[in-house]
Amino acid sequence: MTVRDLEPEALVDLAVAGDRRAIGRLLTLVERGDADAAAVTGLTHATGDRAQVVGVTGAPGAGKSTMVARLVGAFVAAGRQPAVLAVDPSSPLTGGALLGDRVRMAEVDQTVFVRSVATRGHAGGLALAVPGAVQVLAACGHDPVVIETVGVGQVEVDIAVATDTAVVVVTPGMGDTVQANKAGLLEVADVFVVNKADRPGAHDTRRDLELMLDLSHITGQEDATWRPPIVMTDSLVGTGIDELQQAVDAHHAHLVEVGELGQRRRRRARLEIATRVRTALHAEVDHALSARPDLADAVATGEMSSIEAAEEIRRALD
Repeated sequence: MTVRDLEPEALVDLAVAGDRRAIGRLLTLVERGDADAAAVTGLTHATGDRAQVVGVTGAPGAGKSTMVARLVGAFVAAGRQPAVLAVDPSSPLTGGALLGDRVRMAEVDQTVFVRSVATRGHAGGLALAVPGAVQVLAACGHDPVVIETVGVGQVEVDIAVATDTAVVVVTPGMGDTVQANKAGLLEVADVFVVNKADRPGAHDTRRDLELMLDLSHITGQEDATWRPPIVMTDSLVGTGIDELQQAVDAHHAHLVEVGELGQRRRRRARLEIATRVRTALHAEVDHALSARPDLADAVATGEMSSIEAAEEIRRALD
């Protein structure tokens, strides 16, 4: 009998005992989102919120994957058991993850559990399966869980809600784009990383970030208890990675000290609940529309307004 033949209860037992194939199978079930996924969530929720969750995001080409590989290596050296969820764009043909980040992190696969997760078109780059996947990994003893998200710009602000600590990676040469992004991606950072710090302009980028932080009280984004540190790294050779690990751990300790860790996790739970409810409602609406094709015909021909049609669907759902 293979892991594919096992029920969720048996899979969880094996996964908690350290069976990597069982962990992988559980994550596959979570991604499917069916009844087995609900069973896995029910079996792991009690122990699945104890891991430190670190999000890493930034523009494409910032070197996130190589940096994450170095960072989890530092966690391993510190005696911890990290895991990585690399949230990849979905393939337009199969809907699966493109696995680019997994390829770039191949060097850590033997010691760190690395899983690619497809976005499946979910806005913000965070797949709907990510909260359940984090829960599974945490229940199996992985801590921290590092989520590397698709670098697609301001919609990545989801990372601030989905994790305990948000690491935003920038590269030399951003220049005025720091100001252009002030209302989006850059404001969610708990830790900034200037990667590829050996390149010209790295210190100018750091200066621009420092200026942005100095002015944050004007935009109302200042946190009186935590100023995001700026860490200079060169992930290709590993410089600055120890400082990055220390900054991430310092932020986690800060959250515990000021009592904000619980608040962040409650916001994360609220987001997960809301997402699941919306997904279920969307499915019900699609089913109701499929059962009433005459409504779309009536709106298209002008016999009925879209408001009237929507009201009929709403009544059908009551």
